[in-house]
Amino acid sequence: MTISFYDLSKMTRTARDQLLKRSEANLADFEEKAKPIVFAVKNEGDEAVARFARQFDKAPVEASALAATEADFARAEKTLDPKVKDALEYMAVNIRRFHEDQKPEEMWFHEIRPGVFAGDRTNAIPSVACYIPRGKGAFPSSVLMQSIPAKVAGVKEICIITPPGPDGSLDDATLVAARMAGVPKVFKAGGAQGIAAVAYGTQTIPKCAKVVGPGSPWVGAAKRLCSHLIDVGTPAGPSELIVLADDTADGRLAALDVIIESEHGPDSSAFLVTWSRKVAEDALAAIPEFWKQMGAQRVGYSSTVLGGPMGGIVLARDEEEAIAFCNDYAPEHLGVHSDEPFQYLGRLENAGEILLGRHTPPTLGNFTIGVNHVLPTSGWAKTGSPLTVHDFMKRTSVAYVTGKAYPEQAKHAEVIARYEGFDGHANAVSETRARLLRTNR
Repeated sequence: MTISFYDLSKMTRTARDQLLKRSEANLADFEEKAKPIVFAVKNEGDEAVARFARQFDKAPVEASALAATEADFARAEKTLDPKVKDALEYMAVNIRRFHEDQKPEEMWFHEIRPGVFAGDRTNAIPSVACYIPRGKGAFPSSVLMQSIPAKVAGVKEICIITPPGPDGSLDDATLVAARMAGVPKVFKAGGAQGIAAVAYGTQTIPKCAKVVGPGSPWVGAAKRLCSHLIDVGTPAGPSELIVLADDTADGRLAALDVIIESEHGPDSSAFLVTWSRKVAEDALAAIPEFWKQMGAQRVGYSSTVLGGPMGGIVLARDEEEAIAFCNDYAPEHLGVHSDEPFQYLGRLENAGEILLGRHTPPTLGNFTIGVNHVLPTSGWAKTGSPLTVHDFMKRTSVAYVTGKAYPEQAKHAEVIARYEGFDGHANAVSETRARLLRTNR
């Protein structure tokens, strides 16, 4: 198995730009296929959700059994490995602490000019559905990452939608994590049918104001089709990572980390970017050795990524060229390997998360530190942010003008209203209002 190697000093601009591309699915094709699924759920509700679970998930699911029961939660608590439960509890504490610190104040109100007050009031959105994928495994960590910030924000109605397993059951760790997060509503509803269910609402599954969480192209297509009904948030594509390593880095540690996101799937992206040829060569030698410690499926994914056009080793002329490449790429995860990683932080502008130093591998960011692992992909880190408590809250502008401050405000507002041709606006702050205000004294 070969590993791709790119020398930026020998690449044309076009070839360099090719490295910035991601393997995004053509959602237009999936939208056409997802339309009848969405319409069926709209018209038939639970029956359609269950039918598609049987068709696509090959799971024996009935319309009367879409919701997790108390017996399901009790079974999960009893059968889940205690070590897994302990790890989830450790995660939950850190995620809750991080997002509580992130929560904005309920309201601020400042005097903009004498007698003119303005501010923001922040409160929670009414409801949210957390989509937890299951295509390549079970992801209880995503349950905590999505639902805990929603609880911290104060969302009253939270539910989890996730595909059922082949036997029609829900994943034990997913149920335990849901209970830890304080979310009692978990539904067997994956794929396009799950998104449609929370967009329209069914007999069992509630209509929600927003849906968060990554998923398959079917999920992405359904989100597009339902975006006029439900807030679908920032698009989430395949996993991606850049490990930026300077000449003080250990190439073997850099290799260990670059494998992390490459094992998610063959459509992932993962690069080691360095201006040290020694670090690059040490990483090239170490990656095959680390593959020997992994299962065949994950090696297959990782070798496809690191040996293809969306992964491998990138050798830059110097640190400026390396940092410029990272900023142009705007990766989901950006790890910095250096004896002094903070020296680069001010110049790294575009990334979903920045993980500093050899003791902060992406694994910790994904699971235990407390920062959110639902991150912008496909270059959206140039304008987007990680999932945060803010995604479950909204701001309302609040203003108050005193009687003493009103005349000055009205004078300038009337001028602009007249200029823009809004007679009603202008009349509302004209002498007409002033006369009426005088009669109300």
